[in-house]
Amino acid sequence: MKVNFTETVLRDANQSLIATRMPFSDFKPVLEKLDKAGYYSLECWGGATFDSCLRYLNEDPWERLRNIRKACPNTKLQMLLRGQNLLGYKHYPDDVVRAFIRKSVENGIDIIRIFDALNDVRNIEVAVDETLKCGAHASGTICYTLSPIHNLESYVKLAKEIEALGVQSICIKDMAGIMSPKEGYDLVKALKANVKVPIVVHTHSTTGLGFMTLLKCVEAGADVIDSAISCFSGGTSQPATETLVYTLKQYGYDVDVDENICKEINDFFKPIRAKALDSGLLNPVVMGTQTDALIYQIPGGMLSNLVAQLTAQNKLDKLDEVLLETPRVREDLGYPPLVTPMSQMVGVQATANVLAGERYKNISKEVKSYIKGEYGKAPGKVSEELQKLVLGEEKPYTGRFADTLAPGMEEAKAYLGSKATCEEDVLSYIAFPTQAEAFFEKREADRKNTFSYTITRID
Repeated sequence: MKVNFTETVLRDANQSLIATRMPFSDFKPVLEKLDKAGYYSLECWGGATFDSCLRYLNEDPWERLRNIRKACPNTKLQMLLRGQNLLGYKHYPDDVVRAFIRKSVENGIDIIRIFDALNDVRNIEVAVDETLKCGAHASGTICYTLSPIHNLESYVKLAKEIEALGVQSICIKDMAGIMSPKEGYDLVKALKANVKVPIVVHTHSTTGLGFMTLLKCVEAGADVIDSAISCFSGGTSQPATETLVYTLKQYGYDVDVDENICKEINDFFKPIRAKALDSGLLNPVVMGTQTDALIYQIPGGMLSNLVAQLTAQNKLDKLDEVLLETPRVREDLGYPPLVTPMSQMVGVQATANVLAGERYKNISKEVKSYIKGEYGKAPGKVSEELQKLVLGEEKPYTGRFADTLAPGMEEAKAYLGSKATCEEDVLSYIAFPTQAEAFFEKREADRKNTFSYTITRID
């Protein structure tokens, strides 16, 4: 049996360990090696990379993608997309979703892993449809979580609904690293028996289960697994590529990944990791094992956000109370999977409840929108008391929320005018308005400075 590998060092490993702060210049020299290593795909875009490029790295995310594509002509490039949320934290109109996907494919993306934070299939159907129309690979995604309403039967039902959209693969996305080896084995077995498309497994090493879970998923028939080159693996990142390649080859699996090239790739990234450790960008804490996630189901990135929120308010002593409150809030909201943006919403609300000394004295704008039905259908029953606090006697919206949104592309184009040099600029602005406008202004200033310098030299 053949097992394919998706390497995550350019996206999720980078995002999980160093908050997506790796500039293109850091990894540009190793792209040729990554292209020759034998990976099924390189996850290199989407997730938080887009936001981080504009907000922190002063990079055009579209140019970054084009440069990776140019340097890696032989390997599929992959991105993570939040369905109707794209790469942001709210729903966008259909014309924006379709334009974003079209431009992603035109600029070099081959595989789009599409998920919805609530596993509401309505919120991924347009993204899947446009991905297929553009000739790219649509990988429909199950956000894995544990709760009284999530079980094998519910996941198989969800997988069949996703497959019916026409996806070419289905990914099990275990964002908190809480899927045990047995649970992974049973789920992959059940999916292989009920759907025809290949099964991809994505997990994290947060709880220490990752290696065992991936091995058992492969035994159950998983076709593709996600991993990270070893010096950017472990902790809140993925299990190590080289270790999994070594193990699976010993078991007789057909693996294309070249271990010798992997060593060269790992040697390249070691100084980058060392620099991140020295600067404090990489906190050794996130590289450890956090078994509390098995109790609270809090992904590593969410935990670090909770710590940051409490530290900023000089209330870090309240962390244990917030950790206890988090699953209670999640239950009140109908057990949503803790993945962006739901993880942030649940965490912020739990923190607000603890710091106020009263549950739901202050309800965040996002949680109110969720209860109103603006993020999609809650997986389970939302607390009646909480619904009454937000809605009064009104009923939540039960339709597909994107159907209520007016088209967004033409309005954004009209607003930006000459600030936007292409459709990609318009999409950057729609996704992250403040960050994109600041980037456009700096880009224009840099252009004028370069032009002035050229004129001066000619004179």
